Amino acid sequence: MTKKAKDKELSFEEGLEKLEAIVEEMESGELNLDDLVKRYEAGSKLLVHCDKKISEAEAKIEILRNQDAENPEFGNFDPDE
Repeated sequence: MTKKAKDKELSFEEGLEKLEAIVEEMESGELNLDDLVKRYEAGSKLLVHCDKKISEAEAKIEILRNQDAENPEFGNFDPDE
């Protein structure tokens, strides 16, 4: 499985947990500069991933809010549409 496929499967909660672990590592003061930069890069990617998951959830909620209350239609949600 590619890294992109693995990241796509990562839930918001898993991403947030990994991001928190990276922040703790960075705040420890025990990382050398190269490792600090690598963690920063990984954290930035996780932040984008988590933000995308939140945006997708908000879009789903908005779709549900706009549904006809009497005749709701639930289909597959594609965030790229």
